[in-house]
Amino acid sequence: MTNKERAGHQKESKTRDHMAVAAHIRMLLPALSQGEQTVALWLLERGNLTNNPKIGEVAAALGISEAMVVKVARRLGYGGFKDLRADLMAYYANLRVEFDEELRREDSIPQIVRKVFATERSALEEVESILDIDAIAEAARIFIKARHRDLYGVGGSATVCADASHKFLRIGIRSSVFSDAHLIAMSASLLEEGDAALVVSHSGESKDVILGAEVARASGAKVITITNSIASTLARNSDVVLCAPAKEAPLMGQNAAARIAQLAILDTMFICLAREDYETAERNLNKVLTSVAVYSTNDRGRTERRGTPRADKNSPDGVQPAKETARKRVEL
Repeated sequence: MTNKERAGHQKESKTRDHMAVAAHIRMLLPALSQGEQTVALWLLERGNLTNNPKIGEVAAALGISEAMVVKVARRLGYGGFKDLRADLMAYYANLRVEFDEELRREDSIPQIVRKVFATERSALEEVESILDIDAIAEAARIFIKARHRDLYGVGGSATVCADASHKFLRIGIRSSVFSDAHLIAMSASLLEEGDAALVVSHSGESKDVILGAEVARASGAKVITITNSIASTLARNSDVVLCAPAKEAPLMGQNAAARIAQLAILDTMFICLAREDYETAERNLNKVLTSVAVYSTNDRGRTERRGTPRADKNSPDGVQPAKETARKRVEL
């Protein structure tokens, strides 16, 4: 399925879910012109829809023609403005975070806790409502069958990649994380058909990871992308796109909530990978837990190393191998 077909499929199927409306619009924003984006962003402001405005009122408020409002609605997958307005009104009616509960600098600590958690719960619900199930199944299929797996991300996205690689390794799926532009390009150039690159970028416009995706695909590898928009440059250079759009919040920006959604997508992908061969995943997980337990700290604060014996009252010679100790801990 091409990116254009994928976007069309999402427009047709996802807008039926009221929780998906705002995420769907944010996901498509980069595909709109600057003037069209102005209209879409105005409509996303809940206060602007409080009085259920007519199309003429929207046009007057923005100083544009009614035809432009209709055009934007159709670009977003609706038959007209009324349909778009109805979906947005239903979305706001079911939203957990109230309009007057946006984060503010003067908020108390309890208010901050409540608002941050509500904002992130809302972000997760929205992304879940638009997540393409076929796409995540395809991503898992590509990744588990790949011979070599690269993960690309810069800035905050690099930490998301590192977290994912750590999870994958726990079930025996090895991958390499790259966050330096040169290393991304170098590693991507060495990928071949049958390999995979997983790229994370909220904007989808970071030149370092875009180049990595382009080089990886040119080398014959499959590219899986987690990003904000189906219309981003990175998405257009990918084989599978998983979208995690997020609303921008004062003091938090978009990336904070988006990162929670990205991690949830990767957690889902992790479970899908384990599900492909559950017995092997479980066996590898037990091996990993055992190896980590060997390096745990004993009661006296001394770090144990593999093969280092420790005193055991129940043992004839007073010594018990650390490996056996670790195994017992895992079993518990």
